[in-house]
Amino acid sequence: MAEFTMELSDEQKEVRDWLHGFAADVIRPAAAEWDEREETPWPVIQEAAKVGIYSLDFYAQQYFDPTGLGIPMAMEELFWGDAGIALSIVGTGLAAVGVLANGTEEQIGTWIPQMYGDASDVKVAAFCSSEPDAGSDVASMRTRAVYDEAKDEWVLNGTKTWATNGGIANVHVVVAVVDPDLGSKGHASFIVPPNTPGLSQGQKFKKHGIRASHTAEVVLDNVRVPGSCLLGGKEKLDARLARAREKAKQGERVKNAAMATFEASRPAVGAMAVGTARAAYEVALEYAQTREQFGRPIIDNQGVAFQLADMRTSIDAARLLVWRASWMAINGKPFTAAEGSMSKLFASETAKKVTAQAIQILGGNGYTREYPVERMHRDSAIYTIFEGTSEIQRLVIARTLAGMPIR
Repeated sequence: MAEFTMELSDEQKEVRDWLHGFAADVIRPAAAEWDEREETPWPVIQEAAKVGIYSLDFYAQQYFDPTGLGIPMAMEELFWGDAGIALSIVGTGLAAVGVLANGTEEQIGTWIPQMYGDASDVKVAAFCSSEPDAGSDVASMRTRAVYDEAKDEWVLNGTKTWATNGGIANVHVVVAVVDPDLGSKGHASFIVPPNTPGLSQGQKFKKHGIRASHTAEVVLDNVRVPGSCLLGGKEKLDARLARAREKAKQGERVKNAAMATFEASRPAVGAMAVGTARAAYEVALEYAQTREQFGRPIIDNQGVAFQLADMRTSIDAARLLVWRASWMAINGKPFTAAEGSMSKLFASETAKKVTAQAIQILGGNGYTREYPVERMHRDSAIYTIFEGTSEIQRLVIARTLAGMPIR
């Protein structure tokens, strides 16, 4: 087990600086254009693939960093560049992690390479879980998967929403209900291969922020996938369902695997928020140092200087919470106080507050699209919503502290 430390190794610093350079030289110059276009920034993703950032190898190296700091460090730097473009680059990782966590070795080897493609033919993947009536309440999921034993196929029907890369993905990973009597314990994940009949893109959302990231509904109309597309295989699923049914008969509470997974992944979202907050703070700091009013830089005014002091303090505190939770997750430390949710909650709220303060410091200029803090403020709103709203994070923390089950 790696000791918790705030000091990055030389190798980690090298990776951080490399990512920062890509964010500064490639992502930032393209940010305003793709925000206005509200389209997937394929040229930027292709550049990321060419240098090795958009790849399973890079994501896996950071994911398995024994200090736990690889992923939050990478997320902070990429989202410092721009949240919308960064989400387009890392969004495939959501689907890839779903396969890595639940799939067999054969499934991992077959499908993950198809999620990324290569530098000459870039592909993306989508993880489809949320539904119009089942966001925070995963137990209300309605998308059904029914097994056709005669053909060894699963038939999927339903509508998914808020799917990053939904409909444009080469590979979709879909969470569906296989046993409605078991609630959230009766869910399973399926691969929907490229060009499968019955899968289509529904509404593409025109969003307030992260507009360079494609978000859409995914409609499943009698989508048939081979039995081999059930992640983990049917034997494993049947055994898991049998255990859940037995525990339900005995009145035992069954651990909600989905909630546990979300808790472990939330620090990564916190790191995204830290990156956006840091970017806005740096713009505001530079502006305050160079903008003069009444014959002196505005940072000489306590009203501005104290805001910047609070902004920097909150950012550093958020990073500390994110790094602590990330270290705990990789080293198997239980989140006895919902530390994953703590990190996501505080970092998300910090991003919203810091970006708003940055606009205030820039005054009228901050309210225009000539300066990036306006976009950063719009982007920051998503952090308190996806991967569990701030209200859900507070509920998780409170129930954990009270010793109550997280539903």
